[in-house]
Amino acid sequence: MSSLIVGNTSLAARSLSWKFHLSSGPGGTNAAKVSTAVELRLKVNEANLKPDVVSRLREIAQSRINVRDELVIQANKHRTQDRNRRDALDRLATLLDRAHEQPKTRVATRPTRASKRARLNQKRRNSEKKQSRRSDNTDLE
Repeated sequence: MSSLIVGNTSLAARSLSWKFHLSSGPGGTNAAKVSTAVELRLKVNEANLKPDVVSRLREIAQSRINVRDELVIQANKHRTQDRNRRDALDRLATLLDRAHEQPKTRVATRPTRASKRARLNQKRRNSEKKQSRRSDNTDLE
């Protein structure tokens, strides 16, 4: 089974597929005749990734994953197919590196005694301020 190294990740070669098509936008004869735009598809289930990495990848790139569970990256920024291919691989590597990062676990902390005191003092001052705005006429009948 052959594999492909993308960034710091080894992917099964069968999990990647390429499509090439005409690039949109200006470019004259080159854009009209040469298939420079690249579409890279990664079959997420066949990519030999750990389950936690797959779940983070789905969360990070949810708008780029289609109903067939393929991560689709389109690159047509450059004039040559080779540069667009490298651009697509770089973007895939960036996504995979982000998916490999473990999220930091939050350490539960408690407010300090001083912060509690400051919060209560602020509440008391706000209450006094609002009390001073009240009119002394309590019988409005």
